[in-house]
Amino acid sequence: MANYIHVPPGSPEVPKLDVTVQDQEEQRCREGALSLLQHLRPHWDPQEVTLQLFTDGITNKLIGCYVGNTMEDVVLVRIYGNKTELLVDRDEEVKSFRVLQAHGCAPQLYCTFNNGLCYEFIQGEALDPKHVRNPAIFRYISFSK
Repeated sequence: MANYIHVPPGSPEVPKLDVTVQDQEEQRCREGALSLLQHLRPHWDPQEVTLQLFTDGITNKLIGCYVGNTMEDVVLVRIYGNKTELLVDRDEEVKSFRVLQAHGCAPQLYCTFNNGLCYEFIQGEALDPKHVRNPAIFRYISFSK
């Protein structure tokens, strides 16, 4: 079995932005996220952007950025956790993301940046053990050896 990831021809390239998002202070985190949004959503007014911190992650920091009262168009900013590159090959992660996206199995990957990536938020429900045991669902889950 090959141990490389083949990105399908025609898959869109993912821009790499030379931006570092500081995650220690809320204001610096906001500044970094807004810097990314200038490239991804230039029509958004920075004064109207809401940042929502998602706190369920273990190592990464995840921030949802949107304008208005509804979360119709949300850009997720994932800031990599400290030293997580020792566990995750970030280049291979991006390749995997692109392959899944090419087959309609992942959200759109908007860009990578010095210490993270930005992608589309898709409304849904994460699978838990109850779902995985449900016969109507588990046949759609792929398992590999």
